[in-house]
Amino acid sequence: MEEKKKQRTINPIDKDKIAEAPHLMPYAHSVGSAIIKPVDKGKVKGLGMSAMYEQTDVHLNQIKEQVELLISQAQDIHDRIQVSEKIYEADCGIQPIIGRFYYLYKRKSNLEWLISMISPEEWGKSMPYHFIATVKLLHDHSWEVIEISDRKELYG
Repeated sequence: MEEKKKQRTINPIDKDKIAEAPHLMPYAHSVGSAIIKPVDKGKVKGLGMSAMYEQTDVHLNQIKEQVELLISQAQDIHDRIQVSEKIYEADCGIQPIIGRFYYLYKRKSNLEWLISMISPEEWGKSMPYHFIATVKLLHDHSWEVIEISDRKELYG
């Protein structure tokens, strides 16, 4: 019986063909082990760099679009200031009401600006002024340009 016990406890695997610490080996230690390939560090770095550049380009383009939008909004405000100054310097025989449309003209005789409630179509054939723009008085008392007839005159 003891002989049978000794036979059962004998390891059938050849000690020369097994590793004592297989988890520390830099390669697969048996046929059924996972494949271990050396890492191409240059390829990994290259892929990482290209992904990083792609993502940062996306973010930079988003910021660029936001900056362009801000510049456009600032230019619109600047244009509103410029137009508002010209309108407030213009001859106006009325008290403008917020939210209403008015018409900016230039006198043909002395080149003075004038604001009117009368549209160019309402003058008929004999319009005494040169039509510049249709404008609207905003709540902040600046003027929004709705339609421009003579951009050069308006923005100089």
